[in-house]
Amino acid sequence: MADQFHQPIVQQIYTLNLGPQHPSTHGVLRVLLDLDGEFIVKADPVIGYGHRGHEKMGENRQYKQFIPNTSRIDYVAGLTYNHGYALAVEKLAGIDVPERARYIRVICSELNRISSHLLWFGTFVMDLGGFTPFLYAFDDREQILDILERVSGSRLTYSYCKFGGVTRDVDNVFVESTRAFLKRLRGRFPEYQSLVTKNIIFINRTKGVGQISPDLARRYGVTGPNLRACGIAFDVRKAEPYEVYDRFDFDIPIGSKGDTLDRYNVRLAEMEQSCRIIEQALDGLPSGPYANDSVPARIKPPKGDVYFAFESARGQTAYYLVSDGSQYPYRLHIRVPSFGSLNVIVDIFKGMLIADAISILGSIDVIIPEIDR
Repeated sequence: MADQFHQPIVQQIYTLNLGPQHPSTHGVLRVLLDLDGEFIVKADPVIGYGHRGHEKMGENRQYKQFIPNTSRIDYVAGLTYNHGYALAVEKLAGIDVPERARYIRVICSELNRISSHLLWFGTFVMDLGGFTPFLYAFDDREQILDILERVSGSRLTYSYCKFGGVTRDVDNVFVESTRAFLKRLRGRFPEYQSLVTKNIIFINRTKGVGQISPDLARRYGVTGPNLRACGIAFDVRKAEPYEVYDRFDFDIPIGSKGDTLDRYNVRLAEMEQSCRIIEQALDGLPSGPYANDSVPARIKPPKGDVYFAFESARGQTAYYLVSDGSQYPYRLHIRVPSFGSLNVIVDIFKGMLIADAISILGSIDVIIPEIDR
């Protein structure tokens, strides 16, 4: 009779589906978790639920016709993708861009980067149970959307950059409203620090959780804020300057431990650096045309290929284009940062609690349509 009370404990592993429809996955993502109690033994991210075939669509459309697709790959920072595609095609076809247009592109891309980080900030903190910062962040983000809507006609999926410039010039109202927003946002940072950064509950949920080492980041191809949180100061805007970024003075925020808290702090600091870039671009905004009017409606780049990398809100992004001399790209491939950032959870989820997994996934800031594309 006594033996039945002294049987060895058998480890029971069970499987849990996190998603594909779950608020903390920030998109249609399924993470297959093997659990021992509340501890994760194995994590397997399952993607492909939102696959739309953007790359193949790009090969069946003229270069210009693909522009609307670009902002639907990473819909949160679509203008940076729109900007990068224009630069890639301009490099392939040898198209000149007026100075004023180059400055305008940088200003709008950095505004879009801030709006992306604000959305991440609000949803990440809400994943951890903080609802008020979400309202504050989206209130600030609305100001950016109003500014960009006035000049581009869009609030989310932009087609503002065109080959040889931008579709519409900016005016004094744009300049003044942008300066007013920068002042407003800088006034918000102390509130964000008080509400979130110095909150002991937030610190306990993020400090030392989900550490990514520099070696692990390199193995998975992690870039952007997630890489910089490891202490590696790599930013395409500094390492391989494009457009007019080499004319501006800005820093690359880095962390030291590569944990969830470092990833949070790096993104918050990046918003201030984007503010610095925008201010300098506004101060140096030249006069002149905002577009190259000699660019034909249907371009035919010479035979050849181009690989163009740029820094989106989530890290190093790149377009690889192959031209056969026709109006259609022979090959279009997009290097997205979220793919490597997502797959690193295979390593860092092991041994974590489910609650920590939600914190880690939110801090990594992946965009699922970017991965599935």
